[in-house]
Amino acid sequence: MRHPTDETLTPPDSNGVSDTGGEPVRSCILTRDRDARDHLVRLALGPDDMIWPDVRAKAPGRGAWIGVTRAELEQAIAKKRLRGALARAFKGATFTIPDDLPDRIEAALHRNAMDRLGLESKSGALLSGSEKIATAARSGQLAALYHAADASIDGNRKLDQAWRIGMDREGSDLRGLVLPMPRPILSLALGRENVVHIGLTDRAAAKRVSDALDRWLHFIGPDLPLAPCEATSRGSSAPEKFGHDTAPDTGKDEYEEFE
Repeated sequence: MRHPTDETLTPPDSNGVSDTGGEPVRSCILTRDRDARDHLVRLALGPDDMIWPDVRAKAPGRGAWIGVTRAELEQAIAKKRLRGALARAFKGATFTIPDDLPDRIEAALHRNAMDRLGLESKSGALLSGSEKIATAARSGQLAALYHAADASIDGNRKLDQAWRIGMDREGSDLRGLVLPMPRPILSLALGRENVVHIGLTDRAAAKRVSDALDRWLHFIGPDLPLAPCEATSRGSSAPEKFGHDTAPDTGKDEYEEFE
């Protein structure tokens, strides 16, 4: 799920112990693949017996974790594999899978990523503006670099090169990630005007942003075009349910993938 420029993140080992600072590890109920829980998506059983995305893992009660792409999830729904996996996770509980569950997950992940960018912008760890980013990049202070989908190829190339110089990585393929969203969406998320490029100078902030963006990008799938001036935002406006942003996760689960 991680983009090529993120060198601060590493996956958990085969024993389920994460070497990313002790992050909890969970298993996807569909593939059984294991990863840090912050790289997966939690599905929660709501009080209305509906399955809802709980991307911040704060809803009370039991949940199940998935780490598949949207296309894989849609296939699992069509073949009833998701229903079977959830039935095992919730052990006989009554539940309904909404027809638009993939849309809800995509919208929630997109919103979570935009919220994270907005928070880091307010904290002062995020730079916008080519000159500021280039200065930080050349001085080796840049921890992450992102470009809007409609940024010019030449502008991207110049900032990528400045980053390689600052990181003493000239001649490498180190470069910023082109996000599948145009500058109006980035500008709205950050509360700034005409945001074309984003730089992060704090490694902890860069990791938080990377985790949020990577989950969204992984879910919408690898086939989404990411080339400048070609990609568009796929964000939706479907609402999250029953207080996922604030409710404490008080559920105690027997198995790690059902938390």
